[in-house]
Amino acid sequence: MKVLKFGGTSVGSAEGLRQVKLVVESCREEVIVVVSALGGITDQLLLTSRMAAAGDMQYKSQLEQIVMRHRRTVDEVVNPACRAEVLATVNTLLDELSNIFKGVYLIKDLSPKTSDAIVSYGERLSSVIVRGVLGCAELYDAREFIKTRPYFGKHIVEFAPTEKLIRERFAAMPKVVVVPGFIAADYQSDDVTNLGRGGSDYTASVLAATLKADALEIWTDVDGFMTADPKVISNAYVIEHLTFVEAMELCNFGAKVIYPPTIFPAYHNNIPISIRNTFNPDAPGTYVSKEKAGDSRMIKGISSINDTCLITIRGLGMVGVIGVNYRIFKALSKSGISVFFVSQAASENTTSIGVRNGDAALAVEVLSAEFAQEIAMGEINKIKTDHDLATVAIVGENMKHRPGVAGKLFDTLGRNGINVIACAQGASETNISFVVTRENLRKSLNVIHDSFFLSEYQVLNIFIAGVGLVGSNLLEQIRLQQEKLMQENALKIRIVGITNSRHFIASRDGIDLNSYKEQLAASDRVSTPEIFRDEILAMNIFNPVFVDCTASPSVASIYEELLSHNVSVVAANKIAASSEYDHYLKLKNIARSRGVKFLFETNVGAGLPIINTISDLINSGDRILKIEAVVSGTLNFIFNEMNETVPMSRAIELAKEAGYAEPDPRIDLSGMDVVRKLVILSREAGYRVEQDDVKKNLFIPQKYFEGSVEDFWRRVPELDAEFEARRKRLAAEGKRWRFVACMDHGATEVSLREVGPDSPFYHLAGSNNVILLTTERYKEYPMQIKGYGAGAGVTAAGVFADIISIANIR
Repeated sequence: MKVLKFGGTSVGSAEGLRQVKLVVESCREEVIVVVSALGGITDQLLLTSRMAAAGDMQYKSQLEQIVMRHRRTVDEVVNPACRAEVLATVNTLLDELSNIFKGVYLIKDLSPKTSDAIVSYGERLSSVIVRGVLGCAELYDAREFIKTRPYFGKHIVEFAPTEKLIRERFAAMPKVVVVPGFIAADYQSDDVTNLGRGGSDYTASVLAATLKADALEIWTDVDGFMTADPKVISNAYVIEHLTFVEAMELCNFGAKVIYPPTIFPAYHNNIPISIRNTFNPDAPGTYVSKEKAGDSRMIKGISSINDTCLITIRGLGMVGVIGVNYRIFKALSKSGISVFFVSQAASENTTSIGVRNGDAALAVEVLSAEFAQEIAMGEINKIKTDHDLATVAIVGENMKHRPGVAGKLFDTLGRNGINVIACAQGASETNISFVVTRENLRKSLNVIHDSFFLSEYQVLNIFIAGVGLVGSNLLEQIRLQQEKLMQENALKIRIVGITNSRHFIASRDGIDLNSYKEQLAASDRVSTPEIFRDEILAMNIFNPVFVDCTASPSVASIYEELLSHNVSVVAANKIAASSEYDHYLKLKNIARSRGVKFLFETNVGAGLPIINTISDLINSGDRILKIEAVVSGTLNFIFNEMNETVPMSRAIELAKEAGYAEPDPRIDLSGMDVVRKLVILSREAGYRVEQDDVKKNLFIPQKYFEGSVEDFWRRVPELDAEFEARRKRLAAEGKRWRFVACMDHGATEVSLREVGPDSPFYHLAGSNNVILLTTERYKEYPMQIKGYGAGAGVTAAGVFADIISIANIR
């Protein structure tokens, strides 16, 4: 025999009732069918009660809706052979209900006893209809065998008489029995009572436990317990197996799949519970039992309560005083206030409790009265409340004796800028609970789901500034690589924001990279770096990464605030890392202290692994003594392209056309770009260097850098003849030009050098770069890094590599 419970959504429509019939008819063994009221009816009964008690004649229209809904349901689904009988019973119950409402309206009073009687009609009506749908079933009245007693304003099951009466009533049980859930009767007076919200689940569990059923099935409108709230986390999925303890912990912290007390009777009698979906009966659902599943994941699921008020009782008068907590919980219990979270300082001077916001005012009033004398004497401070909070719990029996779970949890939250206001962990090690602001709830759930491998993929949420050559190449590389990263590395790169200099687009669910250009062109959301920064912070999304593919000082100016709010920054833009040393160091320190990344590998050498190599050398104990580098792919390209038919001015144009030159080529030709790169390399090597410290030996007179870009393009051909004469001399001597950056024990210089075939710089082709690192380990033979040093494709690839490194995949 097994017990099947069907919720309000299952019996609340013709489609649902037909599914109920199919499920019940598929059972070969004897079944007890426990049903809730039609979906929404209990709330409607309570609303109608309040309207009638207030003397509001509109209660009649609400009552009419209730009447019509039940009659319509009978017409739609009850077998014609017994429809008249069912409708007659339903009408009788509806007439009784109407008379009760009329009485409430006339005397304008709604006692608890009358209210309990009114809401009982929801299940009484639905059970009659379900019996009519099933045809062959018998209807047992739960009031005859579910007995309760009052307890702090509620009704709890009085088990001795209840179990005796259940055994007697079901001693000769037919094939199918329908029982209304939720409703009961007082064990002394036989007045109608109920088991409270979710009471139908509890009815089913009490029946299953008392009758030693083979299984308890809870049929609802979801496929089972989810790893997290699917309304918050789109990739949450059904947990196939839970222990009773895990299920209880998840229920207590907001998972609304089943009513928490339901688990106790089943647990004590070792009756497995299955959570099934009435509208998807082929889904396996969630199986709950004493046995642990062979699942190695540390946590099974995440649950949350987004309606939390934290009440803090603090004072030195609490230290060492026996019975303070007893008084706290006794006072709250007497007022029927449920506490779902407790955190106490080891010094005993602070106790924080979590209650629903709706209970907070009464809780403060009760506690203030309980400790009035201590508060008056200053031994206990005025009781403090913090509203608009959320409580999150991670649950799993595999956390037992597993070191580092809490550490990983709080490190993960911290790196995402989520402040934990209070935390608690029981000695059972199956639940770690913590309180955060409500605005951080979504972020907390997502980052935990992602970090504890409940998600199918690790997710990085990317914001990109700049969709020029580098930015557009990066987006295309990500588009082409997205699927492979998900399949082979379980990494999901999700672009959630894109901006150019005029407009931006943003979507928490991700932007389609096949149409982002059209979306951006059609966007009416005006953008500035500050507006885009504010959008990033307002989204408050987990694992955020800001990628700067511009050369804009104003975009670089927002790094500090982004890093301070735990947003990692990947910059192709050189401005921040080459700015004043103190600012550069501040950005690095913020990133380090916040546990996020500030990466700018492509600032030097495009996609070449220069900065990472220097970092690895230093971190392993080496010391950089000297750096010699050709790090301007643009200048290298220009000098390599110059010949008897391509003068210098044309070579500069070719560099711009090839995408090697900066938007303003004077940045390259003035050596400023190389100066910035040398400053960055020197700083990463451990030296304090400013741009003004660099000795600059330039090859184009200063007057050509004055005026507008147009002035430059008009005047630069004046230099062609001179440079052609010098080029011919170099060619005759077997030499070439290379613009070399040099750092020697902290002294820095950039200059145009004439190098011969014996120089490692001589054979550089196209826009290639080469960097020589002389270190204490690589002293006689410097380390050499060589390869493409310019171009949108390789620069974008370097930015992409920085993004991937944040995910820390192998």
